[in-house]
Amino acid sequence: MRDLIVAALSFPAALFTFLLAVAVVFWVLVALGLSGVEALDGVDGTGGATLAGLGLGGVPISVALSLVVALSWSGCLAGTLLLPVDGLSRVAVIGQSFAVLLAAVLVAVLLTRLVVVALRRVFAAPAPPALANYVGLVCVVRTGRVDGSFGQAEVTALDGSTTLVQVRQSGAEPLRVGSRAVVHGYDPDGGFFRVAPVDLDRPAP
Repeated sequence: MRDLIVAALSFPAALFTFLLAVAVVFWVLVALGLSGVEALDGVDGTGGATLAGLGLGGVPISVALSLVVALSWSGCLAGTLLLPVDGLSRVAVIGQSFAVLLAAVLVAVLLTRLVVVALRRVFAAPAPPALANYVGLVCVVRTGRVDGSFGQAEVTALDGSTTLVQVRQSGAEPLRVGSRAVVHGYDPDGGFFRVAPVDLDRPAP
């Protein structure tokens, strides 16, 4: 146990011991609901681009960094404990420590890339509903009018998500803001939905 503590507080593992402690505190805060997994994503765009360049994109920055830190720390610790230093000169020990550091980081990045590939599915953004899924749904007019040439409405998909879409209607009277209409078609050339006024209070025949 003593050897483990000494190795964790010695170079090169010591470089990651503090970072690992920070990561543990961060994930405790996440577990308590005091922070979010994606808390670091909006801090620095350069960091996200760097991770993406290493093949570590597609997951929150906190996840990728925590994995790299934990695996690098483990690699440095294992290398320090397993490689003998008895009989080596001070220069040789320092050189060996740097070699362990480099190897540990490289292996950590490679292993993290493998883990990230599996985690991307977990953190992937849900695909937006297909346009055809809006047909038959009721929408709410959000512009001053909806007629044959202008209009927008908010439609709520079956999964509860809301989207502001372009809509048109062929009735003589334009629909006003707050009016409800039913989506009955999509015009791919114009990029808008066709709607018709609907009276939700009218009893079904």
